[in-house]
Amino acid sequence: MASFADLVAEAMTAPIHGWDFSWLKGRATEERPWWGYRGLAAQEVTAATTVLDVQTGGGELLAEILTDAADRPAVVVVTESWPPNVARARHNLEPFGVWVTETVENGDLPFDDGTFDLVLSRHPVATRWDEVARVLRPGGVYLAQHVGDGSNRELVEFLMGPQPASGRRSPQRAVVDAQTAGLWVLDLRTASLRVEFFDVGAIAYFLRLVVWTVPDFDVERYHKQLLALHEQIQREGSFVSHAKRLLIEAVKPG
Repeated sequence: MASFADLVAEAMTAPIHGWDFSWLKGRATEERPWWGYRGLAAQEVTAATTVLDVQTGGGELLAEILTDAADRPAVVVVTESWPPNVARARHNLEPFGVWVTETVENGDLPFDDGTFDLVLSRHPVATRWDEVARVLRPGGVYLAQHVGDGSNRELVEFLMGPQPASGRRSPQRAVVDAQTAGLWVLDLRTASLRVEFFDVGAIAYFLRLVVWTVPDFDVERYHKQLLALHEQIQREGSFVSHAKRLLIEAVKPG
């Protein structure tokens, strides 16, 4: 069995590309929401003419959605703010004729009012509801899967200690923010999903990739807690946490 030091060193030097979690195969598992965002998005894309995917990451998921769609829209545009992801998104999406736009994180969307009849977003860091509403045409739809409040709380609190509930990512807050921006909420669903890590390297890699989980993550800073996680996994076989997800669909009144 690999040592604590070897597992952590391997995780900290492994390459990270967009939202590619393939390095974790066999080392961690996460349940998927029951509603199937990819399939729902493909249905919406099939019916759309102009589509925007906000904070696309490396474009991996949108490429799958476009492949699944029965018909492709005339115009598909994505935004991304992290330069390595921008390059990867161009690589993944340009074969589909997608226009990749580099933007400032949480900044205004660089598009005219009423440009899109569908806006997608999966796991945005933050949602600019005012901008989503502005770029949607009347009758246009916003379909997104957000990270819910308290996601992976077990892991966060193991490392950082007890954390106050912010409510910033709650479904109630999402509804209020959407309505404040002038959108009508058509659908809202929530899920709590089992996440299981089978070695401490998987945890370290996950924290590098999903940076908002423990924003100040550093191996030296959290060495004691990581070692305790390693010892617990050796005793029990895994460490279990729970991801929170919410699906929201909203429309701009016609």
